[in-house]
Amino acid sequence: MLSNAHSTIALSMDVFRIIRTAINKRFGILFSDSDRYLLESRLSARLTDLELSSFEEYIAYFKTTSNDAELDTAIELLTNNETYFFREDYQLSAFNDELLPRLQMQKRKERQLTIWSAGCSSGEEAYSIAIFIAESGLFSGWDVRIFGSDISSRMLERARQSRFGKSAFRTTSEYLKMKYFKRQGAQWELDSQVREKCSFAKINLLDTDRTAMLGRFDAIFCRNVLMYFDKKARINTVHLFHRHLNPNGYLLLGHTESLFNQDTPFTQVNLREALVYQKQESALA
Repeated sequence: MLSNAHSTIALSMDVFRIIRTAINKRFGILFSDSDRYLLESRLSARLTDLELSSFEEYIAYFKTTSNDAELDTAIELLTNNETYFFREDYQLSAFNDELLPRLQMQKRKERQLTIWSAGCSSGEEAYSIAIFIAESGLFSGWDVRIFGSDISSRMLERARQSRFGKSAFRTTSEYLKMKYFKRQGAQWELDSQVREKCSFAKINLLDTDRTAMLGRFDAIFCRNVLMYFDKKARINTVHLFHRHLNPNGYLLLGHTESLFNQDTPFTQVNLREALVYQKQESALA
């Protein structure tokens, strides 16, 4: 066992590529050669916990346990979970000002609105959507459901607790903060009526068995997720979203992500302040 819990264990390029390939196959996330130090520094603590002295021993450990379970543990250490309320607010404003009125018209007979926040991290995006819907006043008395998914069990547990520190509110107006949150010591707790609109589950977007159980949504947010995927995983995920959108539903991606010059079943929609993608009414699932 290592005597120093914080020491870094050397990761050779050959072993790095074995681990990288396993992660890519399971999650679609692609690490470049320059990311070797990232894996080395972040996974060294995991080796210490397992009382392993080298990454070669870590590979051998893989063979004596469930690969998927260990990869789930590893990805918790490797993924970034930087988020906050009303992130990329220009797009959320476009969603609020232009898409919500359209969805209200489209769904006025069913009076049900379903939205998926894919890669929701600790829940700020899902809850931001819920707050915008509440503020719009367009869906009073409707069945509104917002589903958040992520590959990190740790982040999802934080989302369910719905308590947030100061950094989560860096772009939140004082009006919304005071209206929808209650001070609890050093943290702020979300209003229960908003919280009850949201549910969370662990979903790997490449797990076809798991995603097959998902229903249909009127809008899907997947922002700053596809940028970490390889080309095949991106294409498969875009088609997954298309299958799980209702006709005329919308897909919203991050500002650095685009379907431009890609063969996808979506139609590009230019809003005043943002670019989104729509599943046309006649499109087949």
